[in-house]
Amino acid sequence: MLAELCRGGHAAALSGYGVHMGRILVGTASWTDRTLLESGWYPDDVTTPRDRLAYYAGQFPLVEVDSTYYAPPAQSTVELWRDRTPAGFTFDVKAFSLLTQHPTRPSALYKDLRERVGNGKKNLYLRDLDPRAVDEVWERFLAACAPLHEAGRLGAILFQFPRWFPIGARNRHYILECKARCAPLPLCVEFRNHTWMTEDNRAETLDFLTSYGLPYVSVDMPQGYPDSIPPVLAATADLAVVRFHGHSDKWTSKDVHERFGYLYREEELREWAPRLRRLAEDAGTTHVLMNNCYRDHAQVNARQLARLLPQE
Repeated sequence: MLAELCRGGHAAALSGYGVHMGRILVGTASWTDRTLLESGWYPDDVTTPRDRLAYYAGQFPLVEVDSTYYAPPAQSTVELWRDRTPAGFTFDVKAFSLLTQHPTRPSALYKDLRERVGNGKKNLYLRDLDPRAVDEVWERFLAACAPLHEAGRLGAILFQFPRWFPIGARNRHYILECKARCAPLPLCVEFRNHTWMTEDNRAETLDFLTSYGLPYVSVDMPQGYPDSIPPVLAATADLAVVRFHGHSDKWTSKDVHERFGYLYREEELREWAPRLRRLAEDAGTTHVLMNNCYRDHAQVNARQLARLLPQE
């Protein structure tokens, strides 16, 4: 099965379920969202960054780091993530916005590079940097992620490309450039431009990713928008990734909590469970991430889904 169009504690890690099924790891995007901290999900005595990550890692085997999209992390911070989680815990790390051709605040850039670019722009793009500065951003970002990779804790670097990144030879070339720059660190690819996954282009896109061993990031998200991608499940590499963005009716809001503030009903997750199990038959490991990050919605839904997956 290359693709299927969907219609309609550490128990979150399923290992060896079924004769041919790979592991399924269930987790959430972020463990430090402000509204999550306010929700009461963490026990009252879990108040420090160290304790929160340790508590989270006791509930789920996987987390997605979203803060790295907004600013590249310090290597010392990444080393703390490694040291505060148990062996076998997995991090997916979202690529820095500049590297995915998103607008980036100058203040998020490394200070010495920011001084070379100047402060005249509200947002920066890769094209605003000279080639050596671009190389420096790549090298420093990947060096910061290296401790996770060396410890066997890095699932993949998530490259979520913007809605103005359509299918085409130039953008396929850029994806391959990302793969080459990241090597040996793994990456996965999420699209927000519908042209990649139209009925006419879907097979071409999945064949391209499969040919280069690039994991496709399947999504569940609101439909009918310019950045809507249909809920196609596809394993194009040994790793498969599925991200659940919810179905908020405020998808176009500039408030991130309005966009992703959706609590899945158990009936919705129950429909997804067999589809995720079928996807896992085609991959060595499947990452399932709840990105409906408002209060404890993602954590509640991740626990529900993890309970549902082993059934039947």
